[in-house]
Amino acid sequence: MMSTSSSLDSAESNGSNVWAYKAAFDKRYQKFLDEVTPYYAYRWIGTVVILGLFMLRIFILQGFYIVTYALGIYLLNLFLAFLQPKFDPSLEMDITENEGEEGPSLPTQADEEFKPFIRRLPEFKFWYSSTKAIVISLFCTFFPFFDIPVFWPILLIYFCILFAITMKRQIKHMRKYNYVPFDIGKKAYNGKK
Repeated sequence: MMSTSSSLDSAESNGSNVWAYKAAFDKRYQKFLDEVTPYYAYRWIGTVVILGLFMLRIFILQGFYIVTYALGIYLLNLFLAFLQPKFDPSLEMDITENEGEEGPSLPTQADEEFKPFIRRLPEFKFWYSSTKAIVISLFCTFFPFFDIPVFWPILLIYFCILFAITMKRQIKHMRKYNYVPFDIGKKAYNGKK
C-alpha cells in the first residue's frame, strides 16, 4: 500500500518536473528571441546560412524535391504577406463605398492624410517563420519517407510561373494604391537620406 502511494507521488513529481523544464526552456528561448530582435542583419545572415546548408544537402542527396517545393511555396506566401499592408486599401475602398464608413487606409491621392505603412506580417515574424520553416525542412531531409520521387523540373517551372504571376499581381496592387513597402525612395527628414 505504501509503495503504490510513493510511486504515484514520484510519477506526479516527474510530470511536474517535465512541465517545469519546459517552462524554463520556453523562458530562456523567449529571452534569446528578445535579445536577437534588434540585430536584424545578423538574424538574416544566419537564416541565409541555414538555407544554404539546406540547399547544399538537397544538391548532395539529389532528392527531397517535394520538401523543397513546399518550403518555396511557404516562403513565397510569407514574402507576400510581408509586402502587403495590414489594412488592404482595395478592401477598405469596397467597405467605405458599401457602408459609407471611413477606416484606416493608405493615401491614394496627394491631398489625403498620411498614414504609415504597417505590414501584414512584421519583419521579425517573417524572419522567425522563415527560419523555423527552413530548419523543419532541413530536419525532414533526414527521413527517407519524405523523399517522394517526382520529376523536379516540372516543380521548378511551376514554382517560377507561380512566383512571376503573384509578384506581377502584387506590384500592380502596389502601383494602383500607391504604396511602397520598403524605405528605398521614400522622403527622409531630419537630414537623413
